[in-house]
Amino acid sequence: MSGTHTDALISRQVRRLETLLEDRGIVVGAALDEMLDAFLGGATPLNGARVAARAWTDPAYKERLLADGTAAVTELGYSAGGVQPQRLRVVENTDDTHNVVVCTLCSCYPVRLLGPSPSWYKSEAYRARVGREPRAVLEEFGLRLPAATRITVWDSSAETRYLVLPRRPEGTDALTEEELAARVTRNGLIGTAAL
Repeated sequence: MSGTHTDALISRQVRRLETLLEDRGIVVGAALDEMLDAFLGGATPLNGARVAARAWTDPAYKERLLADGTAAVTELGYSAGGVQPQRLRVVENTDDTHNVVVCTLCSCYPVRLLGPSPSWYKSEAYRARVGREPRAVLEEFGLRLPAATRITVWDSSAETRYLVLPRRPEGTDALTEEELAARVTRNGLIGTAAL
């Protein structure tokens, strides 16, 4: 099933659910739109970029972030959760380990920190292949890692979301936290790109 066909099917199913909720008087369409707008209003990859930049510039924050991502992002005014609370686990890329995130069952993803998920993240091809052949999938994204680099794939779920803390780009020691955040990409925070 193609990604476009799948997206259309999901859109129809969501619309059907909205109609049922409206018909039964559980929710008013305008109220639902307002809730969704409020939920997505502050959802942007810049939030995750700010988290990464703070971790690069504040070793104590980085330690807290890696120990308890949920609490650490709350310190910056962000939430890992959506409609229901979720745990955020942050995994760090190092010289010898590269992390990449997927949700093999659906498309669980830290929307508040990364904005709406890219279509490829929701695609069956990405979800099915990245766990089996991560190196090949990353190469398709243009990310070639040394053969000695271990790749760890993290599978998000309804209860736990993952965020990759990318390696800080070389030559950025003089940059401010804001300037560093501008260098961080959503793909870097998912693990399909290096910075």
